[in-house]
Amino acid sequence: MSSQETPRRPTIADVARQAGVATSTASVVFSGKANVATATRERVLKAAAELGYAGPDPRAASLRRGRSGIVAVVLEGHLRAAFLDPVTTAMMDGLTDGLADLSAGILLMRDESGEEGPAIADAPVDAFVLIGCSGRTKASLEVVLGRGLPVVVIEGDAGETVPRITLDNTEAAAQVARHVRDLGHQDVALVTLPLDSERERLPVTPERVANATIDVAVHRLSGTRQVFPDAPAISASGSLIDEGVLVGRMLLADAEKRPTAIIAQSDLLAVGVIRAAEELGLRVPEDLSVAGFDGIAVDGLSDLTLTTSVQPAVEKGRAAGEQIARMLRGEPAVTQHLTCVFRAGTTTARAPR
Repeated sequence: MSSQETPRRPTIADVARQAGVATSTASVVFSGKANVATATRERVLKAAAELGYAGPDPRAASLRRGRSGIVAVVLEGHLRAAFLDPVTTAMMDGLTDGLADLSAGILLMRDESGEEGPAIADAPVDAFVLIGCSGRTKASLEVVLGRGLPVVVIEGDAGETVPRITLDNTEAAAQVARHVRDLGHQDVALVTLPLDSERERLPVTPERVANATIDVAVHRLSGTRQVFPDAPAISASGSLIDEGVLVGRMLLADAEKRPTAIIAQSDLLAVGVIRAAEELGLRVPEDLSVAGFDGIAVDGLSDLTLTTSVQPAVEKGRAAGEQIARMLRGEPAVTQHLTCVFRAGTTTARAPR
């Protein structure tokens, strides 16, 4: 840093990291809106003193005059299931960090307005973050744009006029598939995320792909089929271990036609497939190789390490929060593209003869 540059003002996120607590916990210490354990409060205040953080930025407070100080996050499906997925949890942590300078609250909403919270058309919020942009969520986007509020879409096609946080799903999925192919596997099956809002557990057909509305599933499938164009696939009803077990049983039921490898579109689904294989007495990876996608910490693998593509989930949320903050300051927002990192684990091995 040159002598002419002004040092960056420490934020509440910096204080939280220094104190080893969540950003929301550090915010509560300064807002005084809820009780916090004495030891935690002292740790946060000590970190703030060390960093020279005196409290929320007054510029942020001025930005909120005439506003609610709330950013809405719109997810597809039931809110009670939102945090069963560690990827969503990580994104929310990143989003909180990205909004830290504004000290904004977060309101979770589903894309069917009114059933589990205030309607999107009437919610008293300053901005929206849309997770994905499937059929129902695109309808929500139209409502938000009609209100003239800032909006950012994470992993979805919202058009060129809406800032997006995108991920290299197609290339990352292709990289996992190439790894499996290079191990000699030819009989490969796929487990996809839901293709649309119906969330049906069904074989994936060309017609279903043509009518699919969930971009993440379509893009990951496209990447895998660059390598295995004829691989049979079944869509799960959600990214859950139990779903992986059910789809895994379907793919492994016929001993005469069992694949030697299964590629799943999420780590949770991959763990479920491994459990289904173990039920049948199959060894992973000696009898069956399994790969996932996400790079999350997941239980139930014993001493195995999942082969997967590690996505920057926290960074996705943080990038979305930072773009919302830019727009609320009257600055132009930009689309950001993030990339995954392939990780070879011990759940894949050479194809059995």
